[in-house]
Formats: sequence, structure tokens, C-alpha cells
Amino acid sequence: MTARSQSGDAAIDALRQATSGFTGAEERQGQIEMVYNIAKSINAQRSIVVQAGTGTGKSLGYLVPAIIQGKKTVVATATKALQDQLHHSDLPLLKSTLGQDFTWAVVKGRSNYACVQRIVEYKEQPDDLFSGPVQEKARKELEQLIAWSHTTETGDFEELTFTTHENTRKIISVGVDECPGRTKCPSGHKCFAEKARDAAIAADVIVVNLHLYGLHLASGGNILPEHEVVIFDEAHQLEAILSDTVGTTISGGRVSSAASSMRQVFAEPELTNRLEEQALRLSTILVSHIGNRLPTPIPSQIVEILQFIRLEVMEKIGLLREITTDNESTQQKIYRAQTQSTRLVESLDLVLGSSTGFVFFVEGNDNRPLLKVSPLHVGDILQQQVWSTHCAVLTSATIPQSMPERVGLDRDTIEVLSVDSPFDYEQNSRLYCSPEFPDRNSPRFTDFVHDELEALITAAGGRTLALFTSNKALHAAIAAMRERLPMTILTPSELPRQKLIEDFLADESSCIFASQSFFQGIDLPG
Repeated sequence: MTARSQSGDAAIDALRQATSGFTGAEERQGQIEMVYNIAKSINAQRSIVVQAGTGTGKSLGYLVPAIIQGKKTVVATATKALQDQLHHSDLPLLKSTLGQDFTWAVVKGRSNYACVQRIVEYKEQPDDLFSGPVQEKARKELEQLIAWSHTTETGDFEELTFTTHENTRKIISVGVDECPGRTKCPSGHKCFAEKARDAAIAADVIVVNLHLYGLHLASGGNILPEHEVVIFDEAHQLEAILSDTVGTTISGGRVSSAASSMRQVFAEPELTNRLEEQALRLSTILVSHIGNRLPTPIPSQIVEILQFIRLEVMEKIGLLREITTDNESTQQKIYRAQTQSTRLVESLDLVLGSSTGFVFFVEGNDNRPLLKVSPLHVGDILQQQVWSTHCAVLTSATIPQSMPERVGLDRDTIEVLSVDSPFDYEQNSRLYCSPEFPDRNSPRFTDFVHDELEALITAAGGRTLALFTSNKALHAAIAAMRERLPMTILTPSELPRQKLIEDFLADESSCIFASQSFFQGIDLPG
């Protein structure tokens, strides 16, 4: 027996050990095949692509072989929901059943954590973090968040047991473009985001999302620690997400945000007026291009505005460097403004200097048009930074035939596996498509959807996961169903995700109404 087959057999034994305590557990042949082949591939340092149907048990299918072989592993998921499932469910299960000593850490983008320094600054000058009048509700939410920040060990907003508005959380958090880093921050030694990264250095398994892994690649590998194995779950989204994160985005809102950071430290706030004017001008021009790919080179009118913005920002960076202060909080505002402005210039340079190898297009809506710059082929980046140096596992319920080549994999050097779902869909599911569905632009559309929802939920006795592609449609349906039905309607805007799932599982007649964050990565057995 070869070492590769021995590693596969050992992985199957470990899987059986991990699942032996499940009530009514039955072996899933697809999961066994997945575990066996991934273990062999990791042992041989050979990448593998696994298409595994819904219900296969993909997370255990890739975690077990990675853990028992003791390889430092990064698991990159498409959603934070799946990150949380791995953290709260799958990894604790394996820790308690495998009999193998291993540790794990979850790392998210900085904006997912409370910023200790921003909290310090708010306490010193409560009104200084706001650009306009603050509603009393927002202040109360903020005080509640700050009280929580003194008790939490992680600072991860996902742990909140109460609801807060996204804009309130933004007041005490920073994005990657704002943070000057641990060494320049007086609160760096207490930083929640840095603590998560420290935990990742020591961990055997690091759980991130694809966006953060894309930023890791874009930074030249400076965000996450060295690792031997990388697992991409929901890998069908790999190309799109990495194209987005490895590229850059320019918008009037981003320029205005940089100007706002500058205004907090300039003695003469009007110094940023011209920058604000150009931000508005940029947004106005981009609106007419929404939904379109731009020609290369990009239109001269857009180039002219971007060049003007770059000159203005460079001038303001020079002024920021001349400001001196002994006040730590003021110094942090200067650092943040410098960091945000410098990264804006880097993005502008990418846009203005790119003519080949990149595609330019405009997304968003009339209120927030976005100029996106993405590499034509993410495969080149992945080949240089991932495929040539790591063993990779790519898995999803559905993987397009052309996906391996599109992300730069060579079929001659990888393993490809496809396993079926254990579910008998014909016997255990029903697909309902109303023959009377009106056109979505019809005035009857919304009422028709609500009538259909009411009938279907009533027939099911609740127990419904209703998913929407539009937040407007989601909120309208919630309001309508709460008036018409006795069942509890749960929604992520009113409860933290983990609490929402717990409440749903505890009340058999309850329903979840959600948007795209619940399209995948949610495990709701039963």
C-alpha cells in the first residue's frame, strides 16, 4: 500500500470517528470519496478540484484530511456565514471527536472589528466622529457598542447579541484604507484585528473569506501567515471575487471619504472643497456609464478628473505631513488621513497607468456609481502566488467545466473529482413555479408574490427560508407576512446571524426572510 493510499484510509477512519456520535448517522459515499481523495492530494502536494453535491458534507470532507495530516491550512469561504459555521460548529466538533490536538483562528477584514482607538477618540470628543447631527437612537446604539467592546474578547461585530445599524458600527471601526497599522497606533497593543492575526500565526487552521484572501494576494502575501494548504470553498465564486479584490475601485464616495478624513485635522476645512467638487463631478460622469465596460484607454473626460483628484490628494498629503501635534488622538487622525489618501493615490495610479491586462467597467447605482478595475485573467496571479507554491483544494456544489482553466490551473497537474449529492430530490422536494406569474414590472407583481408566499408558508406550516435579491422586496415581504401570518418572521437586520439561526431551529413554525448573505453557507438541518 502506498503512502498516498494510507493517508486516504487514515482520513476515512478519522471521518468515521468524527461522525460516529451523530444521531441516525449514515455514511455518505460522496463524503468518503471526497475525504479519501483530498487526503491523497495533500499527501502528494497536488491540487484537487472537487464538485460535491449539496448534502455531501463538504466542510468535514476537506477539514478532516487537512487536520489529520498536520498541515498549516487556510480555509477561504465565499461568505462570512460559512466562516461562522466552521468556527462555531464544524471545527469544535472535530476538536472534540478526532482526538487530535489542533487550534484554529478566524480572521476577517478590519471593518468587522471594533477599533479600540476610534472608541478612545469618541470618548474624548463624542461629536467629533460625526459629520452631521446625531440622532439619539444612534448615540444609544453607540454607547451600547462601546460597553460591549469592554467585555468582548474578539471585538468581532458578529458576536453581538443585540442589533445595531451598520452606520453606527462604522463610527467605531476602520477599513483597510484607514488603519495606519499596529506600530503607529497608541492602541495597537489592544487592537482586536491585530489579535486575530496573532492568533492566526499560531493556529493550525485559519478561516478567512475569499475577499480577505484576495487582499492577501494583492498585498503580495503580507496579510496572512505562511501556509501549506489552501482550501477554497464555494470555489465557483473564486474568479469573480478575486478579480474584484485584486483590482481596485474608484468612486466619488471614496474621494469624499478621504476628504472627510482630511477635514478632521485641517485648521481650514475649506482646503478640501475642490476635492469634494471633483468627487461629485466624478460621480455625475460615472452614472452615465453604469452597467458598461469602458474602452481602453478609458474616456479622456474620466482621465482628466482622476488626474485632477490625484494632484489635489498629493498636495493634501504634503500638508498633512507638515502638521505637528502632541495630542495622540489628533496624531491618529493625521495618520488615518495620510493612510487613506496614500492608498487612494495608489488606486488612481493603477487606473491611470493600466492599459493592458486590465478591464474597466462601472457598477453600482445612481447614488453610488463605482469605477472598477479588474485583471483580465486572475489565473496569472493565482499561478504565481498559489498554485505553484501551495497544495490547493477547490470545492463547490457546482463547478463550471471551464473553471479550472479560467483560474490558471493545468488539468494535467491536478486531480478532478465529482461526487453526487446523497439527497433524493425527486422524493424529498417539490419545485413550484406558478404559471400565472406576472412580469416583474407589472403593477400586480408585488401583491402576487405576497399572495404566493402566504399560501406556500401556510401550506408548509411555517418552516420557510425565503430569499430575496432585493432589500426593498425583502422588507416589503416581511411587513406583508407579519400582517397576514401568525408565524414568527426572522430577519438578519433585526438579529445577529447566530442568534437568528438558533431561534429558527428552536421554533419549528418560524420563517427566515433574508437576502444574498443567506444564499449559501447556512446549515439548517431538519
